[in-house]
Amino acid sequence: MSVRSTVEVMDRFNRAFVEHEAGLLVDLIAEDCVMESVQPAPTGEVVRGREACEAWWAALADDRSTQFTPEETIVAGDRATIVWTYRFGDGPDEWVRGVNVMRVADGRIVEALGFSKTAGEVPLASESDGA
Repeated sequence: MSVRSTVEVMDRFNRAFVEHEAGLLVDLIAEDCVMESVQPAPTGEVVRGREACEAWWAALADDRSTQFTPEETIVAGDRATIVWTYRFGDGPDEWVRGVNVMRVADGRIVEALGFSKTAGEVPLASESDGA
C-alpha cells in the first residue's frame, strides 16, 4: 500500500468538515499527533494523541449547525497551510477567519496548529503607550 501524499491527506481532512463526515478522519491522524485549537486565546487548547485529536475533530465535523469553508490549501513537502472561514451562526458577525498550519508524516497528520482572527479589539503597537 502506498503512503498518502500531503495533498491527499489535506484534501480528505478538509472534506471531513465541508461534508460533515467525521468518518473521513479515520486513519488520517498519527498516534503521536499534537493539535492546538484556536481557542481559548492566547494559546489554544492542546490535544494530544490519535484518539483525542480524532474525537475533537469529529465533534467539529459532525456539527451541522456550523460551516467550515477552506479558502486555500498550500502544500510544501510535508507541510500544509489551510486558510479557512468558520461560520457558527446565521448572523453577519457569526463567523471567523483563520489558518491551520499542518504537518504530515507517513501519510498521517502529526501536527496541527490553529490560528484565527481574534474577537474584540487588540491594540496595535502604534496605539500603545510606547509609541
